[in-house]
Amino acid sequence: MFSNKKIAVAMSGGIDSSYAALLYKESGAEVVGVTGLMTRDEVSLDVVKNAKAVCDFLGIEHYVADLSDSFEKDVIEYFKNSYKNGLTPNPCVVCNRKIKWGKLKDFALNDLGADFFATGHYARLKKDDDGYKLYHAKDEKKDQLYVLCCLSQEDLDRTLFPMGDIDKNTAKQTCLEKNLPCKNSKESQDICFIPRPDTAKKFLIRAFGEKEGDFVDINTQKPRGKHSGFYLYTIGQRKGIGLSNPEPLYVVGTDACRNIVYVGLKNDLYTDSLEICDVNIQQECYKHRDFRAMVKVRYNTTPKPAFVSTSENIAKIFFDEPESSITPGQACAIYDEKNTFLIGGGWICKKI
Repeated sequence: MFSNKKIAVAMSGGIDSSYAALLYKESGAEVVGVTGLMTRDEVSLDVVKNAKAVCDFLGIEHYVADLSDSFEKDVIEYFKNSYKNGLTPNPCVVCNRKIKWGKLKDFALNDLGADFFATGHYARLKKDDDGYKLYHAKDEKKDQLYVLCCLSQEDLDRTLFPMGDIDKNTAKQTCLEKNLPCKNSKESQDICFIPRPDTAKKFLIRAFGEKEGDFVDINTQKPRGKHSGFYLYTIGQRKGIGLSNPEPLYVVGTDACRNIVYVGLKNDLYTDSLEICDVNIQQECYKHRDFRAMVKVRYNTTPKPAFVSTSENIAKIFFDEPESSITPGQACAIYDEKNTFLIGGGWICKKI
């Protein structure tokens, strides 16, 4: 079906995008590789180098779009400002919305004249009378619908997700058998602009320095000790607090204005409702109405049953059972009641 089509594959030099490019080339499509230069450091230059090596091996053209200025403004500054304002950011979701399905897709379709834009994300995309729907990937462990929750119908148009029906082991084995340059590549990092052995904590200390403040008990409102900056802690955190207590203490909240980190017991982490803002509902029939759904508040957790009430730009979510570690600033993904496809998502702004 792609024999007379031009497909631009977003290439990182890793297994997933390399397998996608191979798949389409073998299908008879005209395939080109596109790589976004996100930063001007050695890590990003290595990504470009590795992607080009795969494209050269496959005999396809490789193009580089310098997106570093946009990435600095829309992703890195967002990351820093979120922590500065007491929020825990999710840079991958923002990058997908503003960079990959913003600048990079635009470059692929408009500058290169591609018919489709393909990525190595693990997701299945289908179209019916109501528009596009994103379904869970065959490889449940690699499923990436959560980080795609802020994409729109326009974003999904002319997008391909070839990895949706492939499991990771199959992709690895194929790349090994074909001797692709990516065959021994490592998994991508959580935060691409903070390469190991650097850490988010070190990055934030470089950005904001250290600022002594109080740990405060959420129940007694009494100080429990000192910390080096509220932005170095996130809700649900247990390790690194350094306070002695008969029962384990967790970070249950922060106050950016007063430089306070609130601590409490595990039960203090639970809440049964929250509000999300900047809501993106991919399915028109779910807009401005109430419905039952499955809701995921963090990447590494499972969706939980809830009642969702949407309005113009916000949604209120009421869980059947209390959920732990609701974290303002994190993305919140909403799935249909049977947890088969993505309805949309938004950004957690507060507990209610």
